[in-house]
Amino acid sequence: MIKITKPLLQKALIAGFFSAFTIGILTVLTYKSTLGYFLAGSFGSSMVLLFGFPESPFAQPKNVFFGHLLTAFVGVVFVNYIPLPIYMNIALAVGAGISLMILLNVVHPPAGGNPIIVIIGSVSYEYLISPIIFGCIIILLLAILINKFILKKNYPLK
Repeated sequence: MIKITKPLLQKALIAGFFSAFTIGILTVLTYKSTLGYFLAGSFGSSMVLLFGFPESPFAQPKNVFFGHLLTAFVGVVFVNYIPLPIYMNIALAVGAGISLMILLNVVHPPAGGNPIIVIIGSVSYEYLISPIIFGCIIILLLAILINKFILKKNYPLK
């Protein structure tokens, strides 16, 4: 049985609110402006870490930014240069992306889904700029502003 305490309920509601706020900004920029794409499916799961567990090493800016960029890049390389059936490309790209995140110490678990998104969408290198780089910058600016200055949390960790 789950015991819902007042602090747990407060944490859940705050995380949900600021996650919706952040994704809402990216959605408005994507669909109500001509600036480009700012949304990637994996950004939704990044919200869990950034606003639910910002103290996690996986939620730190270096991990969020480079984890997303690295795994999206791996997906782009596989979709454009590795002529294997899609079921092999997706599996190998996810494995390669995870291995590289671990080796380079930029693990961000939500980024593990990027190669799947990239390969299914058959995207080009432009995807790395928009939505990945631009979206991550906006997400991280909001996470820092909200966690540090509104919620008074120690984010990012030193």
